[in-house]
Amino acid sequence: MSLFITSLNSGSNGNCYYIGTDTEAVLVDVGISCREVEKRMERLGLVIEKVKAVFISHEHSDHIYGLESLVKKYHFPVYITPATMRSARLQFEENLLKIFIAHQPVLIGSLQVTAFPKLHDAVDPFSFIVSTNEICVGIFTDIGTPCKHVIHYFRQCHAAFLEANYDDKMLQEGNYPAHLKKRICGAKGHLSNQQALQLFLEHRPVFMSHILLSHLSQNNNRAELVEHLFNQHAENVKVIIASRHAETDVFQIHETILSQPICIKRPTVKSVPVQLAFSFA
Repeated sequence: MSLFITSLNSGSNGNCYYIGTDTEAVLVDVGISCREVEKRMERLGLVIEKVKAVFISHEHSDHIYGLESLVKKYHFPVYITPATMRSARLQFEENLLKIFIAHQPVLIGSLQVTAFPKLHDAVDPFSFIVSTNEICVGIFTDIGTPCKHVIHYFRQCHAAFLEANYDDKMLQEGNYPAHLKKRICGAKGHLSNQQALQLFLEHRPVFMSHILLSHLSQNNNRAELVEHLFNQHAENVKVIIASRHAETDVFQIHETILSQPICIKRPTVKSVPVQLAFSFA
């Protein structure tokens, strides 16, 4: 079985990532409007009815902007932490609100979605890996520092959406105020091109086939700059730039010849579907 992936949009103006099989899919974050999600999926030949759930990484507007309208129209279950829900001040039907637990897979049909904590300036930030059988795709964006959780799960991915937010020189020489520069390059900010490349070089598995460079800054990065940087070291890994203006192609991720069966290691917890609603009263 393969996984099909695309970035519907990636950047400070909105983030939305699609990962699915032939029969079901999930969205990670909905930072663009419901209409844009529909239009972009339609252009790609993706059927929105295959989406069975939405997973939210954190409360920043570029990750939740279109969530309420999308859920109101399609009644997708939303997996989110209580702290993120409160901070975002979102409102849904209570039966659509679900929780996830760090390192414990949520079963969505044949998909397993595993959340893990990360370093970012949000109240309760998480990233995700999505797997089926022996294929694994990770979403690694909005990360200040590649912590042990990021490294652990990155090593298991056949493909990854990896943040390459800024070029160090462009950020430091740009016209952002000092406090914003400090936030962006801080331990809970965003990954630079060099930080992303270091993670890729030191921890990519031999079976990785695709890297989608994501969340590029409009003012502090250039697509051709980071694409050239990664292509110098990519070897047999396909490098794709996830645009802040349009969807990428759909990429089919499957086991490569070099792939070995993977076991997603996590703390000893009972792996059961999580389908619990919760209250914020």
